[in-house]
Amino acid sequence: MYKVREDEPKYVFLRKEPSQVKNQHGKFIELAQPDSELYGESLNINGDDGIGENPDRYKQHGFHFTADNCIACHACEAACSEKNDNPAHLAFRSVGYVEGGSYPSYTRLNISMACNHCDNPVCLKGCPTRAYTKFAEYGAVLQDPEICFGCGYCTWVCPYNAPQLDPVKGQVTKCNMCVDRLEVGLKPACVSACLGGALDFGVVENTPENRDQARLDIPGFPTPEITHPNIRFQQKKTLPREMTRTDSMPVKYHRDDAADKFVSELHEKGDKTRQWNWGKLLGTHENAHILFTLSTQAVFGAFLMITLGPWFGVAELTAVTSSTAFLPLLGIMLVLMGLGMFKLNMHLGKPHRFYRGFNNLRHSPLSREIAGVSAFFGSFVGYSAMSLFDASIAQLLATVFAVTGILGGALGVYYMVRIYRIKARPYWDHWQTASAFFGNTLSLGALLVGIVSLPFMTEPTSLAKLLGVIAFIGLALEAVGHIAHARDLQRGVGEGAAAYFEQTTKFGKPYISRNVLLGINLLVSLGIAVDGLSGTLGLITGVLFALSMIAMATIGRALFYVLVIPTTLPGAFFWRNREFQEHARETGMAHMPQVGVVYEGHHAFKVDELLQTVRDTRLRDAIDHVKSIVVWK
Repeated sequence: MYKVREDEPKYVFLRKEPSQVKNQHGKFIELAQPDSELYGESLNINGDDGIGENPDRYKQHGFHFTADNCIACHACEAACSEKNDNPAHLAFRSVGYVEGGSYPSYTRLNISMACNHCDNPVCLKGCPTRAYTKFAEYGAVLQDPEICFGCGYCTWVCPYNAPQLDPVKGQVTKCNMCVDRLEVGLKPACVSACLGGALDFGVVENTPENRDQARLDIPGFPTPEITHPNIRFQQKKTLPREMTRTDSMPVKYHRDDAADKFVSELHEKGDKTRQWNWGKLLGTHENAHILFTLSTQAVFGAFLMITLGPWFGVAELTAVTSSTAFLPLLGIMLVLMGLGMFKLNMHLGKPHRFYRGFNNLRHSPLSREIAGVSAFFGSFVGYSAMSLFDASIAQLLATVFAVTGILGGALGVYYMVRIYRIKARPYWDHWQTASAFFGNTLSLGALLVGIVSLPFMTEPTSLAKLLGVIAFIGLALEAVGHIAHARDLQRGVGEGAAAYFEQTTKFGKPYISRNVLLGINLLVSLGIAVDGLSGTLGLITGVLFALSMIAMATIGRALFYVLVIPTTLPGAFFWRNREFQEHARETGMAHMPQVGVVYEGHHAFKVDELLQTVRDTRLRDAIDHVKSIVVWK
């Protein structure tokens, strides 16, 4: 158990007082009854099987933050990092701020935030490895980094940026509510270190001494409706009608008098001209996702055509499966699918733990996507192998594999959509995600079949026409979704409107380029559907169409990842500020551990520096130096 010092001050001990029955979200504060199997279990802290004597052990606890008292001294951050032995680039608790007014009436509001141990922890439901558990003891949401394989999905779904993906260790860690301190009656380390009396802790809805508010939000705090967080606020000082973020995010907060709260709005700032920013667009950490999603959708679309076509008597597609193009088509599909899955797996912080992705099929859409895509890939391999033989048993097995492949692929693409329908990321949370993914399945699938098969066909016109129709349907579906998405974002508020602003400014030229290519490809696919492809002109048209489709899909999917703006705590320093992170990478500051920024990507060693170090230093010194130059690249 945690050792309580003899000189602990009175204010660091938990209060013992009656609590309410339900919280403001209607959830019971008492999480376990004496006759429950959850009652009387040890948390086994540091291997100690003792049980804390706190009488409120099975009640939901939470933080109380008095914003008027916070002076942004960052003592809570320091205490948290010291207790958890965090490196400079991680912080379970951080202090951000918003500001408003003008000189001499300038107002700054500080916000200290960590994990809120929510009633509805989306991190727990989203995690594919089941690394998260919500305990009846104190209502703490705890995460086991040794189970985590470093996909980072929990960092996407959490609105508060609480889970922290450690790029050096390749796993997620987060605030654990200091349950070891709670077991012996002490408040969390961050609360005990607060100089201004801004942070407090106890049974949720019990307001601390000298406090009379228990608000669910303050300016800059993401909507509590997503997860029902267990944090309450007091903020009584008068604020300007608009409070702005000082980080790079184009969002501000405007007071809604009718609702008695601040709501997020677009704050147009920075360069408002259309820019290219190709490096930021195509040089992101999400390139593995771009390759995986596009290749999976293309291969599944092609698989649907070569399996369903013969079943429904589509002569053009039946001709493909009986031609010399069939085996090359299967081979290229296998290579594309294998490459996408390999890149995605190596994108994990702990690639060797990939098998844990199936652990949370009950709740996690990511687990279900992994299961569906894996079933599709396995079935596709089986289908391809059986297609090499003419024996009746082989053909029967090929049919079975085709059925399981279709079902697995359909589930995989469906849950591929579901993993991006995240309330904390409004840019993704739109039906356009589905229209784009399923549209790409049709258009890229038709493109893949056409690129490989048409050169082998003696009469390619009819097949080209059919593939043109399928591509046109997919592109039209995608276009309708894009139009609706842009319209809804433009009319929206907060992070969604901010994403649209960046879409038309910071990445305005790639965005327009994608739209122009989409329009051209729609017209060309329609022309192919009507006239097919024949002669030299048809060959040139087909090649240009293929290149245009690949460019359009790549730019569009890259925009999908780079434009998403999460609902998260305002930040102004280091890793909480995207512009600072980019600046640090561009200038080399990211190599400085004291700055707290590391490169995104997987573990990589700077080979030249490593070799030079081995040459010039003793082995032990070299090993120590290697540890210091691991970068997230």
